[in-house]
Amino acid sequence: METFLLALLGLLAGAGLPVHAALNTALRQQVGRPEWAALVNFLVGSAGLAALLLALRTPLPPAGAWGRAPWWSYTGGLLGAFFVALTVVLTPRLGVVATVALLLAGQMVGAALLDHHGLLGLAVRSFTPQRALGLLLLAGGVFLVQR
Repeated sequence: METFLLALLGLLAGAGLPVHAALNTALRQQVGRPEWAALVNFLVGSAGLAALLLALRTPLPPAGAWGRAPWWSYTGGLLGAFFVALTVVLTPRLGVVATVALLLAGQMVGAALLDHHGLLGLAVRSFTPQRALGLLLLAGGVFLVQR
């Protein structure tokens, strides 16, 4: 049951991606720049997370925990900002379906590389023929969506 629930949550989060792109694109149309839309996105998201942490009364991690994290683990927010800003640029030019298809294809290739090489502290998961076929099918889908 836990696996089913996790898969359902993953699908729900994935279904939110095109809505996310559309919301940020609408904001960009009003504020004029993708960077401003992305900044507002992160400010609102940060406020929402802060409110959730307060509502759950989640204690702060111990001070030493912050120093034990590798320096590069703090750069995820930069990748998130790049992702959001670029989504706001791509969506009005390519459409939501093409943008999401390209994002998913990039995510799958990146995920396959991370898994295969065990990068960033992840466990190694072999690049199998089935995974290769899945990536090829995904690339074909991206091509068809773009046509």
